[in-house]
Amino acid sequence: MREVDRLIKHYGESHQNKTNVLIHAIAVPSIYFVTIGLIWSIPVPAFIAQFNITWAHILVVPTLMYYFKLSGAMGAAMTLLTIGVFVGLSALATVGINVLYFCLALFVAMWILQFVGHKIEGKKPSFFEDLRYLLVGLMWWWVHWFKRVNIQY
Repeated sequence: MREVDRLIKHYGESHQNKTNVLIHAIAVPSIYFVTIGLIWSIPVPAFIAQFNITWAHILVVPTLMYYFKLSGAMGAAMTLLTIGVFVGLSALATVGINVLYFCLALFVAMWILQFVGHKIEGKKPSFFEDLRYLLVGLMWWWVHWFKRVNIQY
């Protein structure tokens, strides 16, 4: 069994309850968005800022490399999602929304929601066992979309 299949299968074992699945379908991509937003909000030195690059741009590179290592389709999907996240963050900033405060509030709300989902499920979050599952949740989310349009991951 491929590593990507094993990770997604194991993650799915603690996400069977329909309410928990729905919560995670909303919260997992939201947490990705706001985590990048929080990192995006950290000031960078002028020699980096002159290229319009943030810490988030720098940190998504190894993250995307990890996804591509597990699966080309997952890497491509995560690249598209990440581009969407950066577009969304830029849009928030352009309309005058404080990205740091917005993302911080949503980060807290989504994590509370996730833990409520796991309380309903009756199983602890997978990342308590292995931190990689913080990244696997997004692949699990993508699998649901891939299956709908018959894409192999």
